[in-house]
Amino acid sequence: MNRPNILVVDDEPDIRHIISDILTDEGFATAGAESAEQAREMMAQGEPDLVLLDIWMPGTDGITLLKEWVEQGCNASVIMISGHGTVETAVEAIRIGAYDFLEKPLSTAKLLVTVQRALQNRQLQQENRRLRTRLEPASSLLGSSEVMRQLRTKVERFAATDGWVLVQGEPGSGKGVVARSLHRASPRRDAPFVEINLAALPAENVAIQLFGSEDAGVIAGSLERANGGTLVLDEVADLDMALQAKLLSALEERGFYRVGGRQQVNIDVRVIATTNQDLGEKIESGDFRRDLYDRLNQLPLFVPPLREHREDVPELVDAMVRIAMDTESFPYRKFSTGALNALRNHDWPGNVRELQNVVHRLMLTSDTEEIGAADAAAEVAGRSAPAVAASSGPGFDADLREAREAFERAYLLYHLEQVGGNMTELASRTGLERTHLYRKLKGLGIDAKTGKSSS
Repeated sequence: MNRPNILVVDDEPDIRHIISDILTDEGFATAGAESAEQAREMMAQGEPDLVLLDIWMPGTDGITLLKEWVEQGCNASVIMISGHGTVETAVEAIRIGAYDFLEKPLSTAKLLVTVQRALQNRQLQQENRRLRTRLEPASSLLGSSEVMRQLRTKVERFAATDGWVLVQGEPGSGKGVVARSLHRASPRRDAPFVEINLAALPAENVAIQLFGSEDAGVIAGSLERANGGTLVLDEVADLDMALQAKLLSALEERGFYRVGGRQQVNIDVRVIATTNQDLGEKIESGDFRRDLYDRLNQLPLFVPPLREHREDVPELVDAMVRIAMDTESFPYRKFSTGALNALRNHDWPGNVRELQNVVHRLMLTSDTEEIGAADAAAEVAGRSAPAVAASSGPGFDADLREAREAFERAYLLYHLEQVGGNMTELASRTGLERTHLYRKLKGLGIDAKTGKSSS
């Protein structure tokens, strides 16, 4: 591991040498500068990890030099040092961008602790910048296909307004990415962004998660935490009718009462709702309020399934590989042209989420640096769900609820077998939170341990 580089800037030679000797003994690489001019030259040759900067120097003082570096985008941590500083000077230095302020004569113990903390802080900032850069594709609408270009155009237009958006699409198609893109491009980009998955929460907990509670101390809910920003109601179709009425009232009145509360909480939020269900059918069946639908559906967006823009698969795979390597320490892998073609030819019923799972499995299970066409074809062939025969359950003459339960049972049994009973992997594959998944399995009569159905 490379030693951190520290630049000591002080016009007093004795102080420079003493500080440098202490830091060198602790394993740091040090360099010294006797003036702001020399420090500028050394900074231009290569940015150090940390600068110990004296405030009072002939010519350009340390505060002025600090301002210069901040304006230039310098990423080095800076600790100001002074023999006769004041509280006002220290506050000003930290306001400008210094990490901390030390007074002369310097305490060796305090110097070393402050240096260590400043370097740790810089490392965290670097990691955050790196993650933001690398994770950008995960929260961006990638793809050069015509349908994705049209979707990005709509997102840009809708983001500029404060209108509420209803995002519809199949599971795994990228509705969450659309919601994050809308927020990031909106005037509320610097305000809170709060997501609540209504399908993953136990029914008895949804009200508290949405509105908060005052029964045992004040607990802020998602609506309150999103105040001033954006609230994403993920899978809004799963909200029961009673809570739909309460949510509609809160959104129209721009205020609500916490569970058990007596004082109204006022809010200003932009709402983005997502669903993979047909809300028209839910309205016809009496399971979703027409007035809530009209309120949420000010600006409708449809996210196309991956099978409608399979030409984007290579670009998506490239982004997924880079993110997995950078954030999850996956081994380096390259997908051959044949492998990418094999992935492009798949129908992807699970959409982008399924593609990501396949890419991750191939990266982890491949014994070679390059993933070939045969490996990719075998992976997607082995993971493709078999068709459910009509004789295995209710046919088209059954009512919708019975037919849906039969499909869900077959779907979960298949994936439960594929993951060998691993509930974490099953939750990832199906896009369900573990608590909701266990409840769903129990409701369908599926034993999570044996992977068998009682019906």
